[in-house]
Amino acid sequence: MALKRMDNVGIVVESLDAAISFFAELGLELEGRAMVEGEWAGRVTGLGDQRVEIAMMRTPDNHSRLELSRFITPPVVADHRNAPVNALGYLRVMFAVDDIDDTLVRLRKHGAELVSSEVVQYQDAYRLCYIRGPEGLLIGLAQELG
Repeated sequence: MALKRMDNVGIVVESLDAAISFFAELGLELEGRAMVEGEWAGRVTGLGDQRVEIAMMRTPDNHSRLELSRFITPPVVADHRNAPVNALGYLRVMFAVDDIDDTLVRLRKHGAELVSSEVVQYQDAYRLCYIRGPEGLLIGLAQELG
């Protein structure tokens, strides 16, 4: 059997509203928001009794989704938001944008900051940067050139 697709990437946040606002400004659409709870959910995650508010955001091309989760119970047990780019594990999501400069102007209004002091150009192919978004989330931005 062949892999069909990557369904979504999940990010745990403290403020669902702030994260939704940030990713909406980036260009994702809020697909839905719901409370996930009950014995079945705890069996999936291995957390037992859980109560999690989620928001599913979709890219404009409808091919990718970002699942934002705010855990009510059990409480969050670790914080990887300030880990450097070379730390082990899942660390960032990269988005392709039309205009990286305009995107940065819009996202700075939501607290985004460049990880480095500049946007870097890779040959004649891309302009790239990493930013820290809401709650310090690491986000990559790429603008294809030409």
